[in-house]
Amino acid sequence: MAIGAIGVVYGDIGTSPLYAFKEAARAAAHGGTIAPAQVLGVVSLILWALILIISLKYALLILRADNRGEGGIVALLALLSARNAQPGTWRAQLLIVGLIGAALLYGDGAITPAISVLSAIEGLKVDAPSLAPAVVPITIVILLVLFFMQKKGTGFMGRIFGPVMLVWFLVLALLGIHGILMAPEILAALSPTCALDMLLHGDFHISFAILGATFLAVTGGEAMYADMGHFGRFPIRLAWFAVCLPALVLNYFGQGALLIADPSAVDNPFFQLSPDWAHYPLVALSAVATVIASQAIISGVYSLTQQAIQLGFLPRMHIRHTTSDAIGQIYVPLVNWLLAAATLGAVLGFGTSDALAGAYGIAVSLLMVITTFLAALVALKWGYSPFIVVAVNGFFFLIDATFFAANVPKLSDGGWFPLLLAGAVAFLMLTWRDGVRLVERARAKLRQPEEDLIETALTKCHARLPGTTIFLASAPRGVPLALTQFVKHNHVLHERVLLVTVQIEEQPRVPEELRADVSELLPGITRVLLHYGFMQYPTIYEGLKLVCRQGKLPGIDLSNVTYYIGRETIIPREDVPGMWVWRESLFAFLQRNAERSAAFFGVPTTQVVEFGTEIEI
Repeated sequence: MAIGAIGVVYGDIGTSPLYAFKEAARAAAHGGTIAPAQVLGVVSLILWALILIISLKYALLILRADNRGEGGIVALLALLSARNAQPGTWRAQLLIVGLIGAALLYGDGAITPAISVLSAIEGLKVDAPSLAPAVVPITIVILLVLFFMQKKGTGFMGRIFGPVMLVWFLVLALLGIHGILMAPEILAALSPTCALDMLLHGDFHISFAILGATFLAVTGGEAMYADMGHFGRFPIRLAWFAVCLPALVLNYFGQGALLIADPSAVDNPFFQLSPDWAHYPLVALSAVATVIASQAIISGVYSLTQQAIQLGFLPRMHIRHTTSDAIGQIYVPLVNWLLAAATLGAVLGFGTSDALAGAYGIAVSLLMVITTFLAALVALKWGYSPFIVVAVNGFFFLIDATFFAANVPKLSDGGWFPLLLAGAVAFLMLTWRDGVRLVERARAKLRQPEEDLIETALTKCHARLPGTTIFLASAPRGVPLALTQFVKHNHVLHERVLLVTVQIEEQPRVPEELRADVSELLPGITRVLLHYGFMQYPTIYEGLKLVCRQGKLPGIDLSNVTYYIGRETIIPREDVPGMWVWRESLFAFLQRNAERSAAFFGVPTTQVVEFGTEIEI
C-alpha cells in the first residue's frame, strides 16, 4: 500500500523539483547572479516548508480529520454537516467555503499536467537548445495521448505507478547526493536561520516573491489527505517519511549545492545536476513521472466529480466504470475533455514552465487555507480544547495565509487562470445546489401526502392490475409525482407498488446490511429507501436485487417489473420567488442536459416509462 501511495499520492509533489527550486532561485537572484547565502536561504526555506506544511500539518494533523477513513474537502463538509444546512446559517456559509475549496481542485487539475509535462520536456534544451521550438508540440502530443487513454481505464498504469515513482524518488536522491558532494557547505541550510535571515534582511518584495516560488515545492501535498481513503493513514505516512521526504530533501540540497559551485546553472539546475550521459534518459524518466503525476490529479478530479454529483452539488453526468473489480476506476467523459481543453489551453497560452509557475500555486495555497480552517472546526466539534485548536491550527493557518499572500501577486502573471476555472465551477455548484432546492420546494407543493394513498387506492383506482411496478421518488416521504400522474390518467394501480428513493449519506460507504429500509405503507404499497455513501455508485437495480436476496421483498421478479420515472421540465419564472431568472435559466439548461435518471441510477432501459411534469421556479 505504501508503494502504491508513492505512485498515486506523491506524483505531483514528487515532480516539483523539476521547477520549484529553479523558480525560487530565480526570484532570489532577481535578475542577477545568485549568491551562496541566497542559495542557502532558498534551500532552507524549501526544507522547512516541507517539514511544517507537509510533515507536521498534513501527515500528522490533517490526516486525523477523517470521515470513516476518507479525507478531502467533501469529507470535511460531511463531518461538519454542512450539506443540508438551512440558508442563512453559519453552516450554510461553510458549505460555500467548502465548495470553493473543492472547485479549486479543478483549477489545480488543469495546471498540474501542463506545468509538470512541460518542465520535463524542457530538459531537452539543456543539451540541444535547437529543440526549444519542439518543446510545446511534444508536450501537447503527450497530454493528448494521456487524455485519450482515460476512456481505456488506468488499471494497467495504476499497477506500474508505484514501482516507477519509486525509481524516480531513488534517482532524485542519487542526483541530490551527487550534487551535495560538489559543495558540502550546503548542509548549513538545515538550520532555519538561513531562511529567516534571507527573508527578514532582504527586500520585502523579493522575499515575498521567494515565498511565492518556494510554495511550488509543497504543491501536491494536499493529495495526502484527498487520497487517504484509497491507501490508509499509515501507508501514506510511511511512504512520505521513509521515501519521499528524504529523496526530495536530498535533491533540493543537491540543486542548491550545484548553484553554489556554478551559479550559471540557475536556468535549469535539475537537469544540469545529472551527468552529461544521463540527460536524455533523465528527460525520458521525467516525462514518465510527470505523466503519472498528471494521471493522479486527473483521477482525483473524476473522484471529486462523482462525490459532488452524489451529494447534489453538480448535475448528473455519465460516469463509466473502466474495470469491474475496482470501484474507484471511473471515467467521466465530459470532465475529461473540459479538463483537457483547459490544460492544453494553459500550455499554448503560457508556453513555458516559467510562465506557468506564475499561474501555479495560488489555487493550492487558498485550498490549504480553507482545509486548515475547516479541520479546526472539525477538531472543535470533536471536543478538543479550544485553546489547543486555536494554538495549533492557528499556527498552521498563519503559515498557509502567508504563503497565500505571497502568491497573490501572481494574479497578474497568470494566477487568474486557475482561479477563473475554480470560480466558474464553484458558481455552477452553487447554482445547481440552489436550483435543486427550489425544485424540491416546488415538488413538495405538488406532492400528495402519504395519507392520500388510501383515498387514491380505494376511490380513484377502478382496478388493480396484476404484476409489480416501481416508482422512483426523489423524497423519502409523500407520493411521487409520477404515481399521482399515473393514477390521474389511468385510474388503475398495480397489485404491488414499490416507491423507491435513493439517499446519499454523509459517510463514504454504507455496508450492504444497512443498504435498505423497507416499510409497508398500505397492503401492496411498499416504500424502499436505498442508502449509499458518497463514494459509492447508487445503482437501483443492484440495490433492489440485494434487498430481494435479503428476503425483504419476497415474490418479486425484477426482470418483469416496470419502472415509472418522472422527467421534469424546469420553467424559470420572475413572479416565483427564487434565484435571479438568468441563474434559473442556467439551472434549467444544466437540468435538461444532465444524465437521465434511469441511466444514472442503473435502471434497465427496456423497463422504463417516463412521465413528463412541468415545474415552475
